[in-house]
Amino acid sequence: MRRRSRFDAALAGLAERLDAGTDDAAGSDDEDVDDEGVEDDQVRLIFTCCHPALPPDARVALTLREVCGLTTEEIARAFLTAPSTLAQRIVRAKAKIRDAGIPFEAPSPDDLPDRLDPVLQVIYLVFNEGYSASSGASLTRPDLSGEAIRLGRLLIELLPEAEVAGLLALMLLQESRRAARTSPAGDLVTLEDQDRSLWNRDQIAEGTALVEQALSSRRFGHYTLQAAIAAVHSQAPTVAATDWAEIVGLYDVLAEAVPSPVVELNRAVAVAMRDRPAAGVALIDDILARGDLSDYHKTMSRCGPAAPVASQAPYRPGAACRARGRKPSLLRCARFHKMPV
Repeated sequence: MRRRSRFDAALAGLAERLDAGTDDAAGSDDEDVDDEGVEDDQVRLIFTCCHPALPPDARVALTLREVCGLTTEEIARAFLTAPSTLAQRIVRAKAKIRDAGIPFEAPSPDDLPDRLDPVLQVIYLVFNEGYSASSGASLTRPDLSGEAIRLGRLLIELLPEAEVAGLLALMLLQESRRAARTSPAGDLVTLEDQDRSLWNRDQIAEGTALVEQALSSRRFGHYTLQAAIAAVHSQAPTVAATDWAEIVGLYDVLAEAVPSPVVELNRAVAVAMRDRPAAGVALIDDILARGDLSDYHKTMSRCGPAAPVASQAPYRPGAACRARGRKPSLLRCARFHKMPV
């Protein structure tokens, strides 16, 4: 009963903010309430705010702003768009809620699967902001990435779907490198220079098991494929020993399922590592020539033959090295089971 009352109060506060059109982040003035049920309430509020009557991008942007407390600038960076454009998207979403009288109430259990995709995207983007902060003095925000992982764990208990497992796996595998990603001075350490003894092997083991579970389900999606790529990185003792051929293959499957210039950019890194730097640079030049990544901050710092990207893989000559005695490749599993489009 107490948990239900807390959720009702949080929901009423969210509805008041949306109706008033304010920009106050959810939960900013609720410090006197104890933590009992907070995580459950947060998940339910995310499902509630991801209302199917709103356009998909608007659902996600509105939820990130009002429930998760990200700033307009942080959300715009995640959507690769201008803050003014993103702000108008949120304003229009609030206006539609108000003018159409859309009721903001917790969805029934039967309605949860229909709202799962935007909920996964919300959690993923919260993690991304924690993994690579778009503002502030720190390069990362452990509070956000940790919160996203907690939400992922709660979500997999609520809806044990393959893509929920894939997203949790992706976050765990990326988070496993946190201790090695920044220097004592707070500078970013690229993948090739990271001390891999600092990687969290428990998170890697858990994430890899979740990837294999998701791939075997035949119902996985793009989060699982990204997690499979992260798992290949986590299995390699060095950058040179990484199976870049498998990573390129996984990006091929990912690009076919969800075409994106960011996926192309990351694939170009893997091609450079598998073949030669010039091959990757040529692919990046083609992407940039189209203007698809003009606002993508990671393309702005081209260093040496190419730029570090989301996977933190630097452009350097390298040969793929398949370790003997490995389990069947994740790429083979992905291609065999096929990803639903």
